[in-house]
Amino acid sequence: MRNISKSSKTALVLATLAVLIPGSVSAQQDTLEAETDITVNGLPPADLSGLTEGPEIEGFISARNADRMKVTGANGTSTAIIIADATEIKASKGFLGIGRSKLAADSLLNGLPVTVQTVEWGDGLVASKISLRNNDLKTASMIRNGTTQGFQEQTAATEALRGRVGDIDQYNIKGTTNVNFDTGRAVLSAQDKAELCATAAQADAMKNALLLVVGYTDSTGDYEFNQQLSEKRASRVVNYMQQACGWKPYRMLTPTGMAKADPVASNATAEGKAQNRRVAVNILVSKGLDGL
Repeated sequence: MRNISKSSKTALVLATLAVLIPGSVSAQQDTLEAETDITVNGLPPADLSGLTEGPEIEGFISARNADRMKVTGANGTSTAIIIADATEIKASKGFLGIGRSKLAADSLLNGLPVTVQTVEWGDGLVASKISLRNNDLKTASMIRNGTTQGFQEQTAATEALRGRVGDIDQYNIKGTTNVNFDTGRAVLSAQDKAELCATAAQADAMKNALLLVVGYTDSTGDYEFNQQLSEKRASRVVNYMQQACGWKPYRMLTPTGMAKADPVASNATAEGKAQNRRVAVNILVSKGLDGL
């Protein structure tokens, strides 16, 4: 069921905030050519609480070697950071960081977007807290488990696409597919799965097309429940399209959940609620690239 719904307008607003998952793809190779630049001698103290607070570093992990990593920001600046035994590593479980889980240092994969709070130690910086998103970690893990050839192909494709995209904050909507769900559930039907793969094929035939996936609920239930449910629905669609339909992660904008916001029908009727329990898969092409 393909149609351009009112949710597409919201999708465009969200797209201005979304980041390309290629940010977590372009540095996935296991060969760390810049590792020689990560040089810090000695071991940081077990207790970091007494050290001077350093800058907050935001970017993606561009190199990793044992307890050292390099984080590269959006402006291309790279910062060497030490990972200590006392470093706290947490991943957000949902949109806006609702719910968090602790992780081990081996979760810090190349290409993973992170926000790092630091403290000063000697002439360098030690990470006191590293924050990341579960969805980004899943993508980075999936890519790392691929083949070397897959790394090279995805990196080349990502860089080629990103080099032309620039500041993609305005899109032309080429189509929207809505898949609907039963109350309180995030299960895809056989028809849904067929439509999602058809949408992926439709988008794949368009040059420079990206997908933005947004999950929604009806008005039943409280905010926390609906927020988590909308995220779960969006995640289920993204996973299926990448794993079963072959849609490349670097062509997927960051998915999100919008709970009961932006209904396409009235929540006063059962029919309207059924329409609102949906995930919208939006095919987007940057206005600057449309027609190239």
